[in-house]
Amino acid sequence: MGNNPEKKPIVAAFVGPTASGKSNLAMEVAQSLGGAIVCMDAMQVYRGLDIGTAKPSLQDQARVPHRMLDVVSPKEPFSVAAYAQIARAAISGILAQGRLPLLVGGTGLYLRALRQPLTFGHTPGDKAIRARWQRLAEDRGAAAVHAKLLEVDPVSAHRLHPNDLRRVIRALEVYEQTGLPFSAQEIPGEEEGPWRFALFGIRWEREVLYQRIDSRVDRMLKAGLVEEVRTLLASGVSPGAQSMQGLGYKELVPYIQGKAGYEEAVDTLKRRTRNYAKRQMTWFRREKGIRWFEGGEDIISLAEKARAIIKEAQ
Repeated sequence: MGNNPEKKPIVAAFVGPTASGKSNLAMEVAQSLGGAIVCMDAMQVYRGLDIGTAKPSLQDQARVPHRMLDVVSPKEPFSVAAYAQIARAAISGILAQGRLPLLVGGTGLYLRALRQPLTFGHTPGDKAIRARWQRLAEDRGAAAVHAKLLEVDPVSAHRLHPNDLRRVIRALEVYEQTGLPFSAQEIPGEEEGPWRFALFGIRWEREVLYQRIDSRVDRMLKAGLVEEVRTLLASGVSPGAQSMQGLGYKELVPYIQGKAGYEEAVDTLKRRTRNYAKRQMTWFRREKGIRWFEGGEDIISLAEKARAIIKEAQ
């Protein structure tokens, strides 16, 4: 794609907090440019999690091809590394067809995994070291592992988000094997990857975004979210499964089990979704190169702006 064969291909990405309208914007751009969407959502990868994840409708999937939907059973765990491997293949396939890939979603770690290689440096891996740090993360949380890195390699610790557990563990692994801080090596950036990224986001005033979130939760409940969660549990999906930790699922399980009232469960869901949106904005503000559009502007107008930027970059 593009006019300059020496340029790396462009991959567009539409990111930001839940309920911001990024999916609608990406649909407009994808349809007008003949693109295909690669979903970048940690819960949409699961089969059967449709309403609570705001999974694209069958009509939308008919309008624009979608990848990275329904790729794993809700009974199975799914890692960032697994996502990156499959999504990279999907992006390459879309580009091979001469189409524009559009990443769409709010899972910041997925975007980072695609922009930066997941493994780096020349020090070989050590499964025993990795397993030990992984156990610490499981016992005490990712923040405890990050705190250990802060002690031995503060430069790398400040460069890596505490939730970016794979890279945090890799930095500790390198330190243990070499006695040198990982910051002595360069962490590869996007420039070393196979693609260039055109990043877009929609931002809203906080109170307006929270109103949009509350309305979206109400629509999901009206569409049958409680029954969706009940069906998943009845099919043998454990309440402790990774898939059931997603917003809209974890909060409704106590209600379905008779351990919480309906209004209490809904209030908890709305509050946690608002808190999640706040964390997403904090994450994406750190991400370099995002062009922010203001919420409330006509979606067609925003799509025209995005298209112009993408075409200029190609």
